[in-house]
Amino acid sequence: MWRRQVGALLLRHRSMPSSTLRHHHPLPVPDQSPPLASNLLLRLFTSQSGEGGDGATKPFIAFVLGGPGSGKGTQCVRIASDFGFAHLSAGDLLRSEISTGSEKGELILNIIKEGKIVPSEITVELIRKAMESSDAKRVLIDGFPRCEENRIAFERITGTEPDLVIFFDCPEDEMVKRLLGRNQGRVDDNIETIKKRLKVFESLNIPVVDYYTSRGKVHKINATGTEEEIFGAVHKLFSSLR
Repeated sequence: MWRRQVGALLLRHRSMPSSTLRHHHPLPVPDQSPPLASNLLLRLFTSQSGEGGDGATKPFIAFVLGGPGSGKGTQCVRIASDFGFAHLSAGDLLRSEISTGSEKGELILNIIKEGKIVPSEITVELIRKAMESSDAKRVLIDGFPRCEENRIAFERITGTEPDLVIFFDCPEDEMVKRLLGRNQGRVDDNIETIKKRLKVFESLNIPVVDYYTSRGKVHKINATGTEEEIFGAVHKLFSSLR
């Protein structure tokens, strides 16, 4: 079975000396999922899918970035409602796949429990399919890309870049407080996994923000304060874009 093959590969990967592992950033972060196991998972996802590129008109795309607990998901719901965007959450798409109880969903769940990032191609395929299904002219992609590899995979697979990048800037202590207090029953809302997620965010997500800042696409939102205060700044930004 795929699960046994992947499990064997994971055990083999853990026995490798640390000098053989490749990291995206000099800061210490949790290991990324092993390449061979990721390839098996990718085959499960893409065995019946294409690469896109069917010539359809591409929508206006806004990436929405911010640390776990920064409130970006809540704000995305309001942006979608007030400004007519389709709201696609990378995290929700992954959790939806997990909820099916499929073998690939179980593999994704194990990666998330260990605080690792799901292979880029898997998440991009889920996003691409959701974009095609929505047939929307304006799309918010919430919580993606989470690293430079994600960004590169998105641009390669979809053949496009975001038109806008929103970054919800929130202090770490505030994000931890929100995550521990939201009580949504998520497997990754415990202090140990939260700390891993914040390390991953700092080391892998910030370089994506820096990249798009250099391309003049980033609009930073102060994500402290009440939901209404934060949305006031968001509303002002999107109203100006109209």
